[in-house]
Amino acid sequence: MATAAHPLLDRARRLAQDLLVPNAERVDQEGVPMSHVEAVKRSGLLGMSAPVEYGGSGAPAAVVRRTAEILAGACCSTWFVQTQHHTPVLTLTKSELPVRERLLGPLARGELLSGVAYAHIRRYPRTPVRVTRERGGLRFDGTVPWYTGWGLNDVMLLAGVTDTGEALFAFAEAREQPGLRASGPLRLAALTAARTVSLELDGLWLPEEAVALCSPYEQWAAGDRSKTVSTSPAVFGITEAALGLLDEEDAVPLRARLEEVRGGAYALADRAAPHEHLEERLALRIRAYDLMRTATTAAVVTGGGRALLLSARAQRLAREALFLLVQGQTAESRRAHLDALTGRRPAVA
Repeated sequence: MATAAHPLLDRARRLAQDLLVPNAERVDQEGVPMSHVEAVKRSGLLGMSAPVEYGGSGAPAAVVRRTAEILAGACCSTWFVQTQHHTPVLTLTKSELPVRERLLGPLARGELLSGVAYAHIRRYPRTPVRVTRERGGLRFDGTVPWYTGWGLNDVMLLAGVTDTGEALFAFAEAREQPGLRASGPLRLAALTAARTVSLELDGLWLPEEAVALCSPYEQWAAGDRSKTVSTSPAVFGITEAALGLLDEEDAVPLRARLEEVRGGAYALADRAAPHEHLEERLALRIRAYDLMRTATTAAVVTGGGRALLLSARAQRLAREALFLLVQGQTAESRRAHLDALTGRRPAVA
C-alpha cells in the first residue's frame, strides 16, 4: 500500500483537522485534556508500530514518521504525550520476558497509555536512579527529573542502573504509591501542557515480572546513541506548520530546503544500519534544526505584533521549536550542535 494512502495517515489527518489544530492554542495554555488522550486511544495510532497479532498495525517506518509529523505540526503537546508510548511498545515487541504477554496487547490496542522515565540514565556513570534486588523483586531509589504525561498515562516504563552496571527497564503504574512521589507540574517555556513532573523514588518496589529489559549499560547506550543522532519527524512537522503561515512566495525556497533535508534524513534512516553514518545523520539533524528555527522565526516576523499574542499560532510554534532543540539530546549531540552554531564545525551532509 502506498504510504500516502495508508489508513493510519487518514486517521492522523482527521484527528489533526477535527480536534488538534482547532484546540491547539487553548491546550497550550490549559494542558492536554483527557479527551485528547481518549481520542488518540480510539484512533488506533498507539499501536502503529506494534505487531498485528497483538492488535497493532505493524506500519512501515515511512507511515510512522509521517504520522508523527502530522500530529506534532497540529498540536505538539498532544504529540509529545503520545510519542512516549511508542518506546514501551517497541521495547515489549523485542522483549522475551513475561511482561510482554501481559502488556503488549493492551498497549497496542490503545487500552492503556504508557509514559517513559529513562532519559536520566544517559548520565551514567552518574546514577540518578539506582536499582537493587530486594525481597524477590526490584527496589528503585533516586530522582527522575522529567516525566511527561503525569495524570494522563496509565503505566510507565521506568529505568535505572543496577550495581553491576546493567540498564534495567520495568513497568510501574503511573500513579503515586509507596516509594513513588510526583512533584507539582513543571512550568516550562513550551509544552507545559504535556504535564511534565519530576519523580522521587524512595524504595519503590516492583516484582521481577515487571522487567521488560535488562542489558549491560554500554550495550543499551550504543543503541540509544544511534537513535539520538537522527532527526525527529516532529522537527519536520513543526517546520511544515510554520511554512503554512507564510506567503507562498516566501515559503517556496524554505519548502525546497525542507524536502532536501527531510529526504536525506529519511533516506539514511531507511538504507543504513543503526550504527552506520552517525556523523552524517547528526549533520542532517542539525540542518533540520536550523531550518525549523528559520521557518518559525519567519512565521513570527510575518505575523508582526499579533504573533506575540498567546492566541497566535506562530509564537506557539516558535516556542515548540525551542523545546525540540533540546528534546532527546545527549552530550555528544549537544556538543555537535553547539560547534555548528559557533562555527567550530559546520553542519554539512
